[in-house]
Amino acid sequence: MNKAELVDSVAQKVQMTKKDVGMVVDSALESISEALATGDRVQLTGFGTFEVREREERRGRNPQTGTEIIIPARKAPVFRPGKALKELLQ
Repeated sequence: MNKAELVDSVAQKVQMTKKDVGMVVDSALESISEALATGDRVQLTGFGTFEVREREERRGRNPQTGTEIIIPARKAPVFRPGKALKELLQ
């Protein structure tokens, strides 16, 4: 499912226009992104948790040449599914 399909699905369920639902989805995603950028966790009970984790510097290999390279430390977004979502998928 892509973003447009999500908007269509939600619009049908709540009987709102696609334009209005699109603005809500965009705003929700923007709010989640802003919270993660400031280092906050976003916990949606029953769905899951979005957070940012630090990845340490590590060694890797260039697959084309085989030479060893250093992969720099970075921050990475992580999603952990909640209990209800896990149970739904089993």
